[in-house]
Amino acid sequence: MAGGQVQLRELTKRFEDVTAVDGINATVNGREFFSMLGPSGCGKTTTLRMIAGFERPTSGEILLDGTDVAQVPPHERNVHTVFQNYALFPHLDVYGNIAFGLRRHKVSKDDERRRVDEAIELVQLGGLAARRPRQLSGGQQQRVAIARALVLRPAVLLLDEPLGALDAKIRKSLRVELKALQEQVGITFVFVTHDQEEALSMSDRVAVMSNGRIEQIGTPAEVYEDPSTVFVADFLGVSNLMDGQATASSGDDCMVKVGEFTMRAGCGDVKARGPVKIVARPERVLLLEHGSSQENCLPGMVERIVYVGSSVQVIVRLATGASVQSSIANMGSTGTYQQGTPVSVHVPPDALRVLDPGPALDASAIIEWA
Repeated sequence: MAGGQVQLRELTKRFEDVTAVDGINATVNGREFFSMLGPSGCGKTTTLRMIAGFERPTSGEILLDGTDVAQVPPHERNVHTVFQNYALFPHLDVYGNIAFGLRRHKVSKDDERRRVDEAIELVQLGGLAARRPRQLSGGQQQRVAIARALVLRPAVLLLDEPLGALDAKIRKSLRVELKALQEQVGITFVFVTHDQEEALSMSDRVAVMSNGRIEQIGTPAEVYEDPSTVFVADFLGVSNLMDGQATASSGDDCMVKVGEFTMRAGCGDVKARGPVKIVARPERVLLLEHGSSQENCLPGMVERIVYVGSSVQVIVRLATGASVQSSIANMGSTGTYQQGTPVSVHVPPDALRVLDPGPALDASAIIEWA
């Protein structure tokens, strides 16, 4: 088994009358890039702090390579943390910041020089060893913080929203670099973020969290394409959620009544009956001519066009009163649909998923992080 495995067993953290983490169970495999994703207040950072040792759990276990470290002090755990603010020492240059931990461990000068030089090259900071943090860009400071952690050769590297302070363009390029770096060094990364694009683009697996609990763990494709709860469907991307009544089965599909119309859904809880939610991603929603007789069509009218460069988002108000969004690749012409154009909205059965409606969603969280 690869080193760096983290197991959380019934992990709970309470602050007086508030339960921040509510009995979660998860296994992070060795050498895996594992992300904890969710809105503010969902418990992801508290979980990370418990793995790091900065918070003691109220109950439960934290196993690092099979050994429970829940009550072990932070400095005695073979894990290191990179924070959002990087916490670099302003009076030390790049070399000094990276070497700081090695000096506390009293490694030899030759070993220190070799390991720091390797770390500098690893994070692509060659030629910048003598610069102070104030002379570096945000992205370069982030690389120093990562190098300072990696030079100590931890079994697990914990990253608490390390890209949050950077502008969008730098974040996008550093996402690629960070994943490549993780694959190169071959250690476990546990990454906390509220940014779904970060989690989906870098992770081997993602844990989606809400209200102190894990809603779903899976690969990026699984949590996006096959959400197991309404919260996961709505939090990850545009969900096109609609209310329906599951009435019957047809082969392997579920027949769902949406207003006066019947839709065939081929994914999710196809055995459900009664009130359900149905969901379709905008890239699977097709716009056809008004009055189309094709199966799984709902009549509607174009309400708004949103140009986002690589695609055009068409928001359609359905005859049922619900609003759905269709994502159309930008092929050089954006004038096909205009506000007020009547259309038929087609969702293929294999793109329509049936979900248990579950409890009401926290609207404030969705508005804040959508």
